[in-house]
Amino acid sequence: MTDLLLGFGTTMTLIVAIGAQNAFVLRQGLRRQAVAGVVAVCVISDAVLVAVGVAGFGAVVRRWPSAITVAAVAGGIFLLGYGFLAARRAVRPRAMQVDDGHGGRPVLTALALTWLNPHVYLDTVLLLGSIAAGRWLFGVGAVTASVTWFVALGYGARLLSPLFAKPRAWRVLDGLIAAVMIGLGVGLIAGS
Repeated sequence: MTDLLLGFGTTMTLIVAIGAQNAFVLRQGLRRQAVAGVVAVCVISDAVLVAVGVAGFGAVVRRWPSAITVAAVAGGIFLLGYGFLAARRAVRPRAMQVDDGHGGRPVLTALALTWLNPHVYLDTVLLLGSIAAGRWLFGVGAVTASVTWFVALGYGARLLSPLFAKPRAWRVLDGLIAAVMIGLGVGLIAGS
């Protein structure tokens, strides 16, 4: 039981920090667009990465650090592009238009924000993997934290809908998203 709680707590401390993936899930939750698909991408991706880390893949990645560099540059370029799109939306905000559509673009964006983000590999595969080191109950706790967080973020965002009925709120949110994305993108490219 201790491993389960340790996995849950460790993952929650890593996952709650505002980043590209969380900002996107929040935005999709507010828009009510493809929330189930976006949340599923995040949860399934985390489950795969946690399993890979617990199984010991972190040691393999440490032998080929160039893979992290390639992922950092690709992820940085993607985040810069997404950040500039958010900045453009911040300049021309509109009131929230609820769209329950299930288009593929948000799901593809969630896939890119997850799998092109080298921090995901560092946090989930290397850090959690090194702590878990074959302790599968730790991994179950980590995946449970991921499910809890992404479901709460994606579907809990609806509670903020009245606030985002005004264009000014979208301007602030998109401005913050732009700053986070561009900052992360520059940091990833500069650090690689």
